[in-house]
Amino acid sequence: MRILSIQSHVAYGHVGNSAAVFPLQRLGHEVWPVLTVNFSNHTGYGAWRGPLIDPADVTDVVQGIEDREVLPTCDAVLSGYQGSPAVAGVIVDAVARVKAANPQATYTCDPVMGNATSGCFVDPEIPPIIREQVVPVADVITPNQFELGFLTGTEPSTLDEVLESADLARAMGPSTILVTSVETGEDTIGLMAVDGDGAWLVETPRLPMKANGSGDITAALFTAHLHDTGSAARALERTVSSVFAVLSRTLESGERELRLVAAQDAIAQPACEFGARRLR
Repeated sequence: MRILSIQSHVAYGHVGNSAAVFPLQRLGHEVWPVLTVNFSNHTGYGAWRGPLIDPADVTDVVQGIEDREVLPTCDAVLSGYQGSPAVAGVIVDAVARVKAANPQATYTCDPVMGNATSGCFVDPEIPPIIREQVVPVADVITPNQFELGFLTGTEPSTLDEVLESADLARAMGPSTILVTSVETGEDTIGLMAVDGDGAWLVETPRLPMKANGSGDITAALFTAHLHDTGSAARALERTVSSVFAVLSRTLESGERELRLVAAQDAIAQPACEFGARRLR
């Protein structure tokens, strides 16, 4: 599988492409990373250095890949943190180019905007653009519960409300919704997958940690597993099992950044596999 991944890069730590590329490669997939920012570290530290990549430069990189005449072999486009509001148009254009070259290719949008704890942490111009321009052309979106609420103009809190909001999101264009950070209890956290065949939930123990980049690796692995299995439920199970293994290894290490290299074998073959519960 070949994946065009348009999102952020950090030199230190693992978010954006720095979180997505290695796990995908560990599973045997080719990744073409295109950077939207080149930061020293993720913004959760409160201070960072490095540039936003000019949208014209992002376009040039995509154009350069197209010039190699390889877009017909691209199986999926993946996008995450955009950095600049104008990058949305670059992403939509890239998706159109890939799908013109390979109509079977899919597009996964991780609508990075914020979370329930921090609120919106991107340029305030970005969320409306994602909702109005980017999500409608996506096949798969992977919002957290907070982002799902913004996209659909709802405030989901119960499982039934999250499911209703996911259905509203599907009506916007995407055929498959993966909702991360679903609140299921004091000691548990869930991920929900919804498509035309049904809805499924996987719950895991809630780990006492903040894991920047966990959403990025989740979107990447779900994209790959969905292509491999053709099943949202199975892709959900495989993704959750691998990500939980990474988070567990990170917690054990006491490190602040995801321990992707240390957990690489568990990404491919997690020791603990979580099963999905069908909701409908």
